[in-house]
Amino acid sequence: MKEIKTSNAPGAIGPYSQGFISNGMVYTSGQIPVNPANGEVPEGISAQAEQSCQNVGALLEAAGSGFANVVKTTCFLADMADFAAFNEVYARYFISKPARSCVAVKELPKGVLCEIEAIAEL
Repeated sequence: MKEIKTSNAPGAIGPYSQGFISNGMVYTSGQIPVNPANGEVPEGISAQAEQSCQNVGALLEAAGSGFANVVKTTCFLADMADFAAFNEVYARYFISKPARSCVAVKELPKGVLCEIEAIAEL
């Protein structure tokens, strides 16, 4: 296994890694919409989905992969009413239309509206 580390995505805020490469696959930790440059969270679901996607992209790039190689995502929403707006942003990034689970959860870290984790091929 090889740990993924990049300053282009938020650092871990707990006892976990940004991601790992194992057996030709990339596994990212869930990415919340924290801007890695300043630690700020944008307002609204569209802006937060955009930042979460950018953070996933930074991890994929650091691993030597990309959005076209994503085979599975898990998406978490604080409110399922945001589903359509989230999908609009998500579709621009996850062009391979990977398998996906998307669930509403009671609460996400830092009170954000969404979180995305991904599994991709190298």
